[in-house]
Amino acid sequence: MKTLTINVPQKSYTIYIEKGIINSIGSKIKKIHNGKKIVIITDKNVDRYYGKKIEYNLYKNDYEVNKIVLKPGESSKSMETLLSVYEQLLSLGITRKDLIITFGGGVVGDLGGFAAATFLRGVPYLQIPTSLLAQIDSSIGGKVAINLKSGKNIIGNFYHPEAVFIDPELLSTLNRRFLHDGLGEVIKYGCIKDRQLFDKLLRYGTDEELLNDIDEIIYSCCRIKKSIVEKDEKDIGERMILNFGHTIGHAVEKYFDYKKFTHGEAVAIGMYNITKKSELMGITEEGSSELIKEILKKYSLPYEMPIINKEDIINIIGIDKKNQGDCINIALIRSIGDVFIKKINRTEIIKYI
Repeated sequence: MKTLTINVPQKSYTIYIEKGIINSIGSKIKKIHNGKKIVIITDKNVDRYYGKKIEYNLYKNDYEVNKIVLKPGESSKSMETLLSVYEQLLSLGITRKDLIITFGGGVVGDLGGFAAATFLRGVPYLQIPTSLLAQIDSSIGGKVAINLKSGKNIIGNFYHPEAVFIDPELLSTLNRRFLHDGLGEVIKYGCIKDRQLFDKLLRYGTDEELLNDIDEIIYSCCRIKKSIVEKDEKDIGERMILNFGHTIGHAVEKYFDYKKFTHGEAVAIGMYNITKKSELMGITEEGSSELIKEILKKYSLPYEMPIINKEDIINIIGIDKKNQGDCINIALIRSIGDVFIKKINRTEIIKYI
């Protein structure tokens, strides 16, 4: 088992990475939670594959277990779904002595975490991420949120889990598109902080080779995020580097109403296009965008900007959380593995699209 401990001012918690950890999850939870009642928030896809397994493991460790099962997909990260979750938590008699488990990908983790943060002003929760994207990124660092029709993650909070349990074996049921969706975020980590990770991803011959090494990949990404989150928990400084590719990526996701591109695919588009422009401006080392294009093509991720109305994209970016008055902070790279934050006037964002 690999472990990492996150230390932020109000909390310390551990990330556990181990193949098959889901099979002993009840005994692991016993060590950090002494209550009796647990609610699992998951989605229909994850529930179909793993719902009975996790329930049985918790039952045999004497927990009273209930489930809230959501519709899969970004559309569930909504106010309507959140209100439904609140009502179900209320009807189950959940108190602040009980425990919520978010068992799924980024949507489940974000929405379930936000429900935990706000129901009764805060109920303890655990993250058990089941997608690669959630395992290496969204389950770590305490960001929880829901979307509004006008934008992504507009309503949110910082609320850290009691622990994060990562089982790489859960990735075996991901289809190829969603495995590669997570690789979009892995590539981001390589771009911003780890050239060796970036080069390693370029060397794998097949997905099977990559999956044989997935524990190390997950650990590398979590280690980078731990380091950044500990320096800047509330996303007001260095943590903004984790948004490389996201300013454009989030706007592309929203432009197509979260139906055309997954999050990792949209980030891939954002990383390549912002780097192509920053390279032309002389900000980024020549050839960097071609390297990003090469790795995105290798993992069947999109890189070309789709046909869009740029005015609409600019308007979407106008409500981005990274805005500060008339300015916005964008993450750019000097070269692969070397990132920095540049503050620009919002009217300048057109130059980077």
